[in-house]
Amino acid sequence: MIFAAITHHCELTTFANMIAVITGDIIGSQKASPRLWLSSLKKELNAIGESPRYWEIYRGDSFQLLVTSPREVLRVAIKIKASLKCIPEIDARMAIGLGDYAHREPRVTESNGTAFVHSGELFEKLKSEKQNLAIRSPWPEFDREMNLLLKLSLIVMDHWTMNAAEVVKTTMENPGKVQEELGQIVGIRQNAISNRLKRAYYDEIMEVNELYIHTLASLQ
Repeated sequence: MIFAAITHHCELTTFANMIAVITGDIIGSQKASPRLWLSSLKKELNAIGESPRYWEIYRGDSFQLLVTSPREVLRVAIKIKASLKCIPEIDARMAIGLGDYAHREPRVTESNGTAFVHSGELFEKLKSEKQNLAIRSPWPEFDREMNLLLKLSLIVMDHWTMNAAEVVKTTMENPGKVQEELGQIVGIRQNAISNRLKRAYYDEIMEVNELYIHTLASLQ
């Protein structure tokens, strides 16, 4: 069973105050005009909150995002990745840090706490290991198991075609719509939506996200 429940009082207290931070950068940013990917990135970040309190873009192609609900953060990261992979030769590398606040500033990049430390340290590790998505929390065993699932998921997600990424993005943006309606949005037939979602392993990746949510909920 993934990640046995934690009962230590201090860890439960930490969870109650937990936030999530994504530190990331744009892979392939030098291969395309920023106009092609910057608007897509800003749209995803603005869906979470306003800048600079919740997100900032810095050093041209790096970004940091605060997600106040840790249970939502993996889905947010998947959505960012899908949105950016709709653009030729563009992808995102993202380190998810779970933890708390020590100090909050008006600018997210000037705030600090264990969530920021976990995200920042993990991001540097991802760059050296050439991995595009991982998570670090206060619980090493949880990280080990979740990161194995993410590593397996990246075998597919890192190779999404633009068509697959577009359908994943559209499906995530319209959770209440059936495939025929999604096809009308994208401009393709329902069976093409179904085939692209299967090739993207959308259901399996969403199952990983549900397992992530369920595991965090079991800590309460």
